[in-house]
Amino acid sequence: MHRARILLVAWCALGGAIAERNAAAVERPTLKDAFRDDFLIGTALGTRQIMGQEPAALDLSAREFSAITPENCLKWALVHPEPDEFDFEPADKYVAWGEENGMFIVGHTLIWHNQTPAWAFAGVDGKPFDRETALVRIKSHIGAVVGRYKGRIDGWDVVNEAIDDEGKLRTGPVGAWPRRGEPWHAAIGDDYIEQAFRFAHAADPDAELYYNDFNEWYPAKIKAISKLVTGLKTKGVRIDGLGLQGHWGMDYPELAEIDHMLTEYGKLGVKLMITELDVSVLPPPDRSTDADITRRARGDAAGNPYPNELPADKQQELAERYAAIFKIFLKHRDEIDRVTFWGVHDGQSWRNGWPVGSRVDYPLLFDRQYQPKPAFDAVIEVAEPQ
Repeated sequence: MHRARILLVAWCALGGAIAERNAAAVERPTLKDAFRDDFLIGTALGTRQIMGQEPAALDLSAREFSAITPENCLKWALVHPEPDEFDFEPADKYVAWGEENGMFIVGHTLIWHNQTPAWAFAGVDGKPFDRETALVRIKSHIGAVVGRYKGRIDGWDVVNEAIDDEGKLRTGPVGAWPRRGEPWHAAIGDDYIEQAFRFAHAADPDAELYYNDFNEWYPAKIKAISKLVTGLKTKGVRIDGLGLQGHWGMDYPELAEIDHMLTEYGKLGVKLMITELDVSVLPPPDRSTDADITRRARGDAAGNPYPNELPADKQQELAERYAAIFKIFLKHRDEIDRVTFWGVHDGQSWRNGWPVGSRVDYPLLFDRQYQPKPAFDAVIEVAEPQ
């Protein structure tokens, strides 16, 4: 009898704890509601999630976010792997899910030197890859992809990562040193970005069009990107916004650099979006702050300090970092249109295993069990201080 009573008490206590947690989840504001008067709050959906293989992530996304971006399914290599072959199934499901849940839907990305199949950069009949061939390729690709979702995808990342950290257009073949190559530029010339924007606008005149890049707080990059945006506008080329990838760390960029970046880009008269926000808690293996997916570095056990869980003190440091960042975002709420996290939860993040294989990271607001972290609470507190 005594043992049965103990089990009953324990069971009731467990049930009470679960009920309390569920009630708290219902009572607390969602991210999209907390910032509804400031900017959209978005997330990036992976293909497994889009295809329905992770329903809990979709439930969380529908509850917390007001905008979505696909991690990969609209990138050239995935959606257009062969000259006459398209795979629209994941993208179709992505757009349909976004429509069903009232999301602002982003297309990512049309022109990029990475995740583009080799055939797209190949010449014809043994000839070099030239301007005419390249223009035909990008016009055809953009027309097919943007045209399929005309009136359904709200905005497109038209060109991705075209400017290096020295403020120069990437040139040459992929892998060119010291700057990563850009075959589109090598074949077409400086106006390839302009041409891509013109093709995208023709394919869907009502869609918003964006330029997207990383390390955009670098002074040389601020100057170069500002010149690019101003130049496109002067020529009458539609460009609606600037995507600022937020692949940041615990100590970079400095808060003053984020503030300065937003101030300078805010002068351009286009919407600003934080497009790929995640904050790594891991020590960088080198001095690079980029988000080049092809970069690899060596590391040891010291570079993977949290293989099983993130300690409470580090959770608090991450929360403080996110709170400080979002305070700056709110300061610039008149220029910022959207803040998109690059992933729904920690387990999904591309920062696991990059640039050092097997590393475990914790860069987002939700953990691997889809539960809000202290960083989530800190961000909500910025929006709705008690």
